[in-house]
Amino acid sequence: MVDTKALRAEQLQRASEVILHDDIASGAVRFIAGADVGFEQQGAITRAAIAVLRYPSLELVEYHIARVVTSLPYIPGLLSFREYPALLAAWDKLQQRPDLVFVDGQGIAHPRRLGVASHFGLLVDVPTIGVAKSRLCGHFQPLGNDNGALQPLVEGNEQLGWVWRSKARCNPLFISPGHRVSVGSALEWVQHCMAGYRLPEPTRWADAIASNRAQFQRWIGKNPDLLGKHRDMI
Repeated sequence: MVDTKALRAEQLQRASEVILHDDIASGAVRFIAGADVGFEQQGAITRAAIAVLRYPSLELVEYHIARVVTSLPYIPGLLSFREYPALLAAWDKLQQRPDLVFVDGQGIAHPRRLGVASHFGLLVDVPTIGVAKSRLCGHFQPLGNDNGALQPLVEGNEQLGWVWRSKARCNPLFISPGHRVSVGSALEWVQHCMAGYRLPEPTRWADAIASNRAQFQRWIGKNPDLLGKHRDMI
């Protein structure tokens, strides 16, 4: 049986360790990664993909996919405990460690201020940003339909992040700092990594690699020697 009370207490403790000021100089960022987590075999296997891009060119330079046996059932609010083992497995395979990581999920925009981006950032001690496709908590004012529409995501007097329509006629992104990044810089970094799509390039690449999308297939077509060299199962 899962001790959910202990896991929630651990979340609160770890959340108190999250750093919410900029702990990285913009000129020092040479590589930005995107991380995406999914599940296979009806949830029995957790799959994590990490894509490392050169910054500011946003050229893909390395990727890894790790699959691990899922160690925790789905429990609302405790998803990061279910996801981080596969993320750590993929991280350990990287030859080029990134200076900043975008995680497809929440940062501090979480009921106990510890989404997967914050949790993972603490575990590997790297600056992280949560780039989520849906809201988990917090409130925001009505958002315009135009490209670039922006509202703060707040809970009480606390700003958790931003709701940003990165592309017209698309659902907005929910951006929040994970660890060692401020609320304002989290938005700015995501905006710096856009290339005309809804998702920023780091997490768009991670999603494409994890799901073997056409974007990744085209890249493999140009780099056939790299196919299979970065896929791992433990």
